[in-house]
Amino acid sequence: MPSSLLDLTAPVGSLPTVGGWLQRVAAGEDAVQMAQAARTRALADAQTDSGRPVWIHVCDDATWAAQLALLATRLAACGSRAEALRRHPLLGVPFAAKDNIDIAGSPTTAACPAHTHVPASSATVVQRLLDAGALWLGKTNLDQFATGLVGTRSPYGRPTSIADPERISGGSSSGSALAVARGLVAFALGTDTAGSGRIPAGFNGLVGLKPTPGRVSAAGVLPACRTLDCVSIFAHEVADAAHVLAVVEGPDAADPYSHFEPSPAHWPERLRLGVPSRPRWFGDAGYPPAWADARARAAALGHEIVELDFAVLDEVAALLYEGPWVAERHTVLQPLMDSRPEALDPTVRRVVARAAGFSATDAFRAQYRLRALQQQAQASWQRVDALLVPTAPGHPRFSEVDADPVGANAAMGAYTNFVNLLGWCALAVPAGRTDGGLPFGVTFIGPAGCDAQLAELGQVWTAAPPTAAWLRAPASGPTLPIAVVGAHLSGLPLNGQLTERRATLLRRTRSAACYRLHELPGTVPPKPGLQRVPQGGASIELEVWSMPQAELGSFLALIPAPLGLGSIELEDGSTVHGFLCEAHALAGARDITAHGGWRAWLAARNAPQRPHADEGTNPARFPAGNHPAP
Repeated sequence: MPSSLLDLTAPVGSLPTVGGWLQRVAAGEDAVQMAQAARTRALADAQTDSGRPVWIHVCDDATWAAQLALLATRLAACGSRAEALRRHPLLGVPFAAKDNIDIAGSPTTAACPAHTHVPASSATVVQRLLDAGALWLGKTNLDQFATGLVGTRSPYGRPTSIADPERISGGSSSGSALAVARGLVAFALGTDTAGSGRIPAGFNGLVGLKPTPGRVSAAGVLPACRTLDCVSIFAHEVADAAHVLAVVEGPDAADPYSHFEPSPAHWPERLRLGVPSRPRWFGDAGYPPAWADARARAAALGHEIVELDFAVLDEVAALLYEGPWVAERHTVLQPLMDSRPEALDPTVRRVVARAAGFSATDAFRAQYRLRALQQQAQASWQRVDALLVPTAPGHPRFSEVDADPVGANAAMGAYTNFVNLLGWCALAVPAGRTDGGLPFGVTFIGPAGCDAQLAELGQVWTAAPPTAAWLRAPASGPTLPIAVVGAHLSGLPLNGQLTERRATLLRRTRSAACYRLHELPGTVPPKPGLQRVPQGGASIELEVWSMPQAELGSFLALIPAPLGLGSIELEDGSTVHGFLCEAHALAGARDITAHGGWRAWLAARNAPQRPHADEGTNPARFPAGNHPAP
């Protein structure tokens, strides 16, 4: 990797990258000790002048002790480190979450003390990370209510750029970006409605992955614009961010805007990259030369540079804050604005108050205009495979933002505001430094569902070595839900047949009340047989996993008779494919229906087996319904 990129993609602290962490765990290092050292560094950082504005809440002692105990249990429950990493693909990896994302038992403030609440359950994306073995270190600072691209609108302080204390960190996911840039966590969650997962990445030499809207559940995330919000990922390496995406992506019935449809498109090695024919800048003399270098680098990699008129994209971008979408923010903040307007940051209040100037008629007109612009913008994919843009048009100083808080913020969204309105995905990556030594970043933008393809492109751009062992890739094709009731359940002996095929757990639920469950005699490992019956049936515990369809053939080949795939009705009336048993094999088999599920039966008979990796956790986390985990 060229030095101009390398010096911005290595952690400044001693915490390894995600891939590096997993390699060290696989090699036998003490994951509990590694995690404890990471928390010690985070606690120390939170007491410094530069670190204090990064954190709103660091994980308390009791919660941290419980996380370490679960980590130790998971390690002990597996026969090898390789098995532990297959079951838990983020085993022990420390992460931070933006403080508009719920973590059970930890306060969520959205950078507004008057709004503080303590959620009883975690956001789906956090729960998937925790079930994958990751450990949360803290909640991070943000532009209040995720309203801003500058990182200065918070009562908890104003984080500064990793490169220059006089310049902003970028927002709204300021704290999450800085927690990664300072080497305190291996990755962090942000949110991105208008660019909040990309601008802070560009200003701090990071990778910022913004998925296709709906690819990652937003259940448990305080909305900014509910129809547009995305959970984003900050990391030092593209492969790390892609691995985290592979863990957390997937449909979620708890999020009505969840929409998981990975594109199977195959991108050629040499792409047609669309770039703005008339790029816009915001005051930094070093940005245009850095952009010229980035264009030259793309051409040197063999890509065709295609100049495009961005007028349509500019009009889409203007709709986000100049149009009625600001009313979506008002739906969240109206109660507080009406009762305690002084509790809001003045600039946030000023921005959101503009919602009063729009009518329902305005909203429909804007929707009609957006649909027309979407059609025009979609036509650009006939000319190019992806877009390449500067992540930001410049890197403001605090003094410039203070002088014109709304104008400076608006300028920052020149290359970001349009992406979610169009339903596209984006990946911000480092592109060296300006002549003045500031980080400079570019962003690749792709059509909906092309997240995996963007990750591959980003890997080439950063000249990254082959993906480290244990790291997964996001899905790049259609998936199929599969229901399992026995040895394939999470933590049980055959679960690896699912995880090795990049399947992810969608939900723990139950079947309709029309099934009987039997223990099949002589099976190794022990297995149950599920049978649908016309009467006398019961509801049986099961898990629904999402499997890439390309992996389905090899999975079917592993299913022994008398088991096979059929249709299983769930308690909500929906139908999925799942394991059923041929009737002849159940003659003389023990009926265990009364136990309600295979795991309950194993516990009741005290079968000799390795403990389930989630033992000791609070079962109230998983009431019947949608609580996904990988």
